[in-house]
Amino acid sequence: MTAGPDHKVAERPHRVVVVGAGIVGVASALCLLRDGHEVTLIDRDAPGEGCSFGNAGLLARSASTPLAGPATLLSVPKWLLDPAGPLSLHWPYLPKMLPWLFRYIRSGMLDDLDAIGRAMFVLTDPCVDLYKQLADQAGCSDLITTSDYLQVYRSKSAFKAAADEMAKRTKLGFRIDQIGGEDIQALEPNLSPEYGYGFRIFDHGYVNDPGRLVKALAEQFCLEGGVIKCGNVEDIDGGETATCQVISERERIDCDKVVLAAGAFSARLARKTGVQIPLETERGYHITCPDPGSSLTRPVMEGERKFLATPMAMGLRFAGTVELSGLDAPANPRRVEALTDHARRMVIGVNTENAEQWMGCRPTLPDSLPMIGPSPRHQHIIYAFGHQHLGLTCAPRTGQLVADLVAGRVPNVDMAPYSANRFA
Repeated sequence: MTAGPDHKVAERPHRVVVVGAGIVGVASALCLLRDGHEVTLIDRDAPGEGCSFGNAGLLARSASTPLAGPATLLSVPKWLLDPAGPLSLHWPYLPKMLPWLFRYIRSGMLDDLDAIGRAMFVLTDPCVDLYKQLADQAGCSDLITTSDYLQVYRSKSAFKAAADEMAKRTKLGFRIDQIGGEDIQALEPNLSPEYGYGFRIFDHGYVNDPGRLVKALAEQFCLEGGVIKCGNVEDIDGGETATCQVISERERIDCDKVVLAAGAFSARLARKTGVQIPLETERGYHITCPDPGSSLTRPVMEGERKFLATPMAMGLRFAGTVELSGLDAPANPRRVEALTDHARRMVIGVNTENAEQWMGCRPTLPDSLPMIGPSPRHQHIIYAFGHQHLGLTCAPRTGQLVADLVAGRVPNVDMAPYSANRFA
C-alpha cells in the first residue's frame, strides 16, 4: 500500500472526505493519506461496525465468479421453497426490488460472465499480500492467517455441479484438489462424516477478527495524520465549482473530492446528488460461538447451504445466507435459527449456547461488480461501493484504484467494467 517504483505520489494534494468507515472506506482513506492528501473519514458508526465487523473473514482470492449466473438462477426457486435454504425473500418487499431483479436476471443470462469474472479477479487476487503488508504496517500481523480452505458437500450431485467453477479457478492458476470423505475427516475431524465430497483450495487466507482489523487500520490512519469524524452524512453537495461539501447533522465539511464508500447505504446518498443506482441489499447473518467446544483449523464453506465456518479469535463463526428484505426491515430470527441448525449439523458437538447473533447489509449490483469511479454527474465524487459478498477481499485493491483516480493517475487496469455509467 506504500508508494512503489510504478507509483507516483499525487502532485497536487486534495482535501478528501471518505464517507463510510467500513473496510473499503478505511483502506481507501489510508491509500489517499499516503498519497499526500488531507483526508477525513466520516461515518455515523465507529470504524468496522457494519458488514466489515460481521463478515466471515475469508480472503477469497479465487472467488471471482459472478453471482448472477445460469446455475444460480436455476437454483433460486428451490432455495426460496426451502425455509432453511441459503436464500430467503421478504415477499412484501418483492414489488420494490423487481427492477433490480430484472437487471440481475438479465445479467446472468446475457452479460459476458467471463469478462465480469476477470474484472472481479483484478480486485480479489492480490488481497492476501496486500493485507499482510497493511497489517504489518499497523502492527496487527497476527490478524492475518495464510491458509487453504475447504468447500464440502453431502451430495455427489452438488459436488459435481461445482466442478465448472473450480475448473475456472484452476485456469486462473489456483491449485484445487478434489477430496473425499476420508480426506475431509483427516483434515477436519470435527466436521460431520456426512460430507463425502469436497475441494481443497490452496493459497488463500483469512482474517481472525475482521472488526479488530478495521479498527487497527483506522488507528493507523489517525497515527499517520488522518481525521475520523462521527456523523450521519445526510447529503453531498457535488458543487458546480472545484469544491464540494459533505453535510452531516453536525457540520458541513468543505473538500475537493468525496469518496462514497458507504456500502449498502451508498445508493441513498447518490440519489440525493441526482444519480439513481440499481443497488440492492443482501442481508447476511452470522453466529459466533465463544466456547464452541468443537472447532476447525481452517475456513470451511458448506457448498450446498452456502455458508462459511471460520475459526476466529473470539470463537467459531458461522456466516452467510442471503435475505432480500431491504435496508430497514428488522432482523429475521428464523434466519438465525436456520444458521444455528446448520452449524450443529456441520460441526460435531459444537456448542452454540450464548452465541453472538448479528445481521448486516451487503451492497450488491445486478452484475456482481462494484462501482469504482467518478459519479456520472459530479466528477468530484468518486464511487467505491457494491462489492457484495467480497468487500473484505476487494478492499485493498479498491483503495489503490481510488487513490489513482483522485490523484488523476491512469490506473494500470481497465476501469470500464466498474463504471457508474454501465447501467445508464
